[in-house]
Amino acid sequence: MTTIIIQDEKKSDAQAIYDLTEIAFKPMAYSDGTEAPLVGQLRDDGDLTISLVAMTGDKLVGHIAFSPVTINGEHDQWFGLGPISVHPDVQNQGIGSRLINEGFERLKLLGARGCALIGDPNYYKRFGFKNDGRLEYPNVPQEAVMWVGFGEDVPQGALKFSPAFGE
Repeated sequence: MTTIIIQDEKKSDAQAIYDLTEIAFKPMAYSDGTEAPLVGQLRDDGDLTISLVAMTGDKLVGHIAFSPVTINGEHDQWFGLGPISVHPDVQNQGIGSRLINEGFERLKLLGARGCALIGDPNYYKRFGFKNDGRLEYPNVPQEAVMWVGFGEDVPQGALKFSPAFGE
């Protein structure tokens, strides 16, 4: 496998992130096509708390976004993961895992108390995410509403993502 470097996005990465996100989500049955514009909207709104890219040489092959979430209307240092994209040519090589793990480390440095997402339990449970019903999200199956805490105190209630998600 080629050497992968994980780093903060640069301003000049915006178009490559858009293109990558479009390519990565296009074949996904669950995609509604909004993932690529969503990253830009999070950036424009100032809600892109952490945006990491995976680089191989000068090619951007992965991206992950973290943005603030609220639980029962309170931010309380919780963040949402997503979207996360890895180029189809290099999927299943650990790039997504590296992006998630590096993102968690950076969230902890910011004093984050936890991270939530809507996603596939079969994938995200390996990172410590739980879908035990503590968090609720309208019109989404409970098993897809997941969280991981970075401390002992885990809230319970209604999860809401940044306005860019169109809630």
